[in-house]
Amino acid sequence: MKKMKSPHELLKEIQNFDFLNSVMLDINVSDYELSFNIEHTNIVKTLRLLRDEPLLSFTQLIDLCGIDWPEKKERFQVAYNLLSMNNNSRIRVKSFTDNNNSLPSITKLFPSSDWYEREAFDLFGIKFEGHKDLRRLLTDYGFEGHPLRKDFPLTGYVEVKYDEGKKRVIYEPVELKQEYRDFDFESPWEGVDYPNEVLKDD
Repeated sequence: MKKMKSPHELLKEIQNFDFLNSVMLDINVSDYELSFNIEHTNIVKTLRLLRDEPLLSFTQLIDLCGIDWPEKKERFQVAYNLLSMNNNSRIRVKSFTDNNNSLPSITKLFPSSDWYEREAFDLFGIKFEGHKDLRRLLTDYGFEGHPLRKDFPLTGYVEVKYDEGKKRVIYEPVELKQEYRDFDFESPWEGVDYPNEVLKDD
């Protein structure tokens, strides 16, 4: 196996390509990783070049994941993590979008992105234009909202339970019953308040 290329070596190689050099934004080089942002309109062309150029050969999509930044105008970021087995190197390509726009699907470039894109749609609500089967993957049928958005309530909106009378599973609004909560006030950071006589005996 080849020695792993350092991110600095990889960046020098990528900068030899005029198109990649022109579309890379916010380049971040660390000790172990090279990552950069691109406009969503350049995703397909950028990933195709990274895959097909023999010098780079990023032929494997390891992961595609969503990130929610509610305070930003384009609140959703999608990160594409790529691996080159030939060159023993990794790269991360990132792009932003929002509720009103979609990112182009890359299922034709990397068939493995099919479920990754469905997962990002299900959990964040990120849309991928051109995906042939963009439906929920992890949540239940009829689920409302997208649970990994930072403004999604921790309790969710509905709870699911089996109704003995109706003999089926039903959905109900979440109701937190205070009487069933059990609080442990013996904090390990504050310590337990032992009686003085117990401490004297020790």
